[in-house]
This record gives sequence, C-alpha cells and structure tokens, in this order.
Amino acid sequence: MSELGVQRQYAPSSICFGCGPANEKGLQIDSHRIENGLRMEYTPEPHHQAFPGMINGGIIGTLLDCHGNWTAAVALMDRDAASEPPCTVTASYSIQLRRPTPQNTPLHITSQVTSIEGNKVNIELLLEANGKVCATGKGLFVAVKEGHPAYHRWS
Repeated sequence: MSELGVQRQYAPSSICFGCGPANEKGLQIDSHRIENGLRMEYTPEPHHQAFPGMINGGIIGTLLDCHGNWTAAVALMDRDAASEPPCTVTASYSIQLRRPTPQNTPLHITSQVTSIEGNKVNIELLLEANGKVCATGKGLFVAVKEGHPAYHRWS
C-alpha cells in the first residue's frame, strides 16, 4: 500500500489508540480507499495476544471500530464533496469472532458502506487472515458538530 492512508492524510496529529498516527503506543492503523469503502492490512505484535499465537478480541474490536469510523467519515466527505472528512464517532458496533485470529500474519480488513442517512452511516466489516474469515462486524457512525468533545480531535 503505497498511497497515504486516510488517517495520515486527514488527521496526522490524532492521538486515538486505534487510528491515531501521533499515538506512538497505539495501533496506528492505515486505511486506504476502495470502491464503497476502505481496506487495510495490519500485522499484530506479540503483545496483542490473548493466548499463544492468537490475537486478543479487544484488539480485533479496536481495529474494526476505528476502520469503520474512518469509512463513515470518508463516505460523508465524498457524499458532500467536501475537502476533508467530518469528525465522526462510534454510536454502536458489534463484532462476531468467527475463529481465532493469528498473531503472526497480516490481517486484511475491508469495510463497505451499507447506508447513509443524514449524518449517520452504517458500515459492514470483514477481517481475514490467511484467506479465512476470522471476524465480521457492523457499526453505526455519526458525524458530530461543534461542541461535542470529539469535534476537534483530528486537527
């Protein structure tokens, strides 16, 4: 993935644990555009394990949550023909852990926009490792307005 990810392009100073490029102890995910969504690759580190060789479910949830949130922000930006994405937050998300997710291999995560209604975006998520589905998910993400505590978090 050679192009600049959306997190680095639009929020280089973000400190979010999952997606903040400025959080040196965070996951620093790097999501890239695909048709109707985003894609990313992430290789977990040994300290992300729940048991030997397998990733903690909370790490999986964070990867899907942040990736889905950015999918929503980019979808709203594109819909509105804006030059930068609105700040979005997670209203709800759920994941289904389909099989243990290995630690020592790249994880491939894709997202797709299923609907946009006003400032609300529904997203579907898929996490694969070694060609097998390890987790699926869905989320509802909402653009926030000035006055919300997260409003300026990407600047």
